[in-house]
Amino acid sequence: MHIAKRGAAEFFGTFWLVFGGCGSAVLAAGFPDMGIGFVGVSLAFGLTVVTMAYAVGHISGGHFNPAVTFGLFVGRRVPAKDILPYVVAQLAGAVAASATLYLIASGKAGFSLADGFAANGYEAHSPGGYTLVACLVGEIVLTFIFLFVILGATDERAPKGFAPLAIGLSLTLIHLIGIPLTNLSVNPARSTGPAVFVQGWAFEQLWMFWVAPLVGAALAGIVYPLIAKEKDKGTEPSS
Repeated sequence: MHIAKRGAAEFFGTFWLVFGGCGSAVLAAGFPDMGIGFVGVSLAFGLTVVTMAYAVGHISGGHFNPAVTFGLFVGRRVPAKDILPYVVAQLAGAVAASATLYLIASGKAGFSLADGFAANGYEAHSPGGYTLVACLVGEIVLTFIFLFVILGATDERAPKGFAPLAIGLSLTLIHLIGIPLTNLSVNPARSTGPAVFVQGWAFEQLWMFWVAPLVGAALAGIVYPLIAKEKDKGTEPSS
């Protein structure tokens, strides 16, 4: 399919991921007496991926995340020529979603970007007060697992039609683990969108939410094929 159509699919998919996931955190997580909490936010992120993977995954592959695109490239699932247009579309979708969320959230008296706007952070800006090293390791490991699940669920030998569910549930689970660490990124676009509006500390710490997901994704792109590759028939031992 033409790259413009695939880019559009990545834009809308990433828009929904950031708007749905970060929107649930900003608008609904702490709502008085009936807030969804971080469990609800975790589920919201997972649901955005499930719904958009079914909606446009057949158009673009349903990456919605520069780390996913890069990990699939390392795993030889995506050509190098697709990386830049996919990442540009994903970043555009994330920023557009954050702008829309800002427009909505700022319509309430008392709204302030100082509350974080669902931006990712470490140390003083970690929800649980975790160190840079702890957050870096957590983001690498959780991105590795996320990409490992994606590579496995989309393997041609895997059960057909279930990949979006496995991937969405995986994203839910890693958010349950990682929100206390960093608000959880595993997605440089998701981190960049809110940081554009929060600026200051969010921009200063943004580097980590590019480096860690890309490292974790690359490791998964290397490790999964080593585990999943079958022996060539010509090298099977004779009986």
